[in-house]
Amino acid sequence: MKNFLSFINLAGLLALIMVPFMLQGQNDVQYYRPYDQRGTNIFEAPKSDMGVSDQFKVRVGANFAQQFQALEHSNNSDTSAKNQLIDLSPGFNLATANLNLDAQLGEGIRVNVITYLSARHHQEAYVKGGYIQFDKLPFFNNESIDNIMDNLTIKVGHYEVNYGDAHYRRSDNGAALYNPFIENYILDAFNTEIGGELIYQKNGLVLVGAVTNGEIKGDVVKLPDLKPEDVDNSSKKSPAFIGKLGYDKQVNEDLRIRVTGSTYYTNSSKSNNLYGGDRAGSRYYLVMENTAASTSANFYSGRLRPSYSDKVLSFMGNAFLKYKGVEFFGTFENASGRLSSEKDMRTATQLAADLIYRFGKEDNFFVAGRYNTVKAELAAKGANYGVDNPVTINRYELSAGWFLNKNILAKLAYVNQEYKDYPISDILSEGKFNGVVFEAVVGF
Repeated sequence: MKNFLSFINLAGLLALIMVPFMLQGQNDVQYYRPYDQRGTNIFEAPKSDMGVSDQFKVRVGANFAQQFQALEHSNNSDTSAKNQLIDLSPGFNLATANLNLDAQLGEGIRVNVITYLSARHHQEAYVKGGYIQFDKLPFFNNESIDNIMDNLTIKVGHYEVNYGDAHYRRSDNGAALYNPFIENYILDAFNTEIGGELIYQKNGLVLVGAVTNGEIKGDVVKLPDLKPEDVDNSSKKSPAFIGKLGYDKQVNEDLRIRVTGSTYYTNSSKSNNLYGGDRAGSRYYLVMENTAASTSANFYSGRLRPSYSDKVLSFMGNAFLKYKGVEFFGTFENASGRLSSEKDMRTATQLAADLIYRFGKEDNFFVAGRYNTVKAELAAKGANYGVDNPVTINRYELSAGWFLNKNILAKLAYVNQEYKDYPISDILSEGKFNGVVFEAVVGF
């Protein structure tokens, strides 16, 4: 109740502050991805002018999501208390919400700030991040620079790292209109980091280069020197480098092709969270968790966190094909990393294939299927998971959705997920969960 009242008070205060701006009308700002159905299948912010004014303007938007979950789970672990699964029953998950603020500060200059008003891990208001984006540099008043900026975007701030294409199709707390499914990948590459990014788009070519701090927050404290007998004496804070090369072309009226390859690398971090940066958490509440679990503490239910907190080297390849109402989105990902206490890198491989068919007036209905599998080497026994051998997790999900209009989406999905090769001493030994989840989403 306290969190709910805080949410209401904050929403009311923001409404009062923003009324003068909202009375001007909700015209789109320039060079942004809409938060409603129009944003579906958009990846990097387009270089097309959605807005036309060079004057200061503020756009206020929000996303809301609510699920009803009816899942059951089982395992074949030993009978120790830590391996006893919590009893599940059908019920509503925590309602989540995002506040989206976009301010156009001049021709081709936009500031974005997103706040999680309610999230599974942070149920209080919590800023996701913010950045400034330059699609034009009018203050230089230089024709040569103007010509370069016709194809170049500059982003600086604390933002969602642009590694791979899957993060453009995932659910981000209350923002779930872009995702034709209920949940994200088992191995979910998502984090917000501080840095700068260049995006070049021309005639189908997509080229991205970025440098960040490699961590979810800023930190000015020097890491202590490790003792000579420690496994890795070179552990220190290092930047992360992100790159992407791709081709994205609307070949004709019916066919669109996009193929990209991305990489993420950091030599060492205090606490890297490329596969653990989602404060919103999983849509599958408390699946495969023990009786002591809680919604906020165990917010990654159903996902795999490989514990690459120190060194990370990952590659993701994506293919997106759309022919009329049929879409295919495929992912191959090979990730490797380690804890600072480890000498050798561990690997994880992920495959995912989505097939979606959209139909009806303005594609307002869809049916979809996804297969997602991960094989991973986890931290050695005693370090984290206590699993010495590689494990495999398989999931398939069947989904159907209806856009009541461009701002409202209803989704219903069936999921089945199985865990292989976990020892009998682990709660995930021969683990399985399945059932249905309904989700209602609003975005504007």
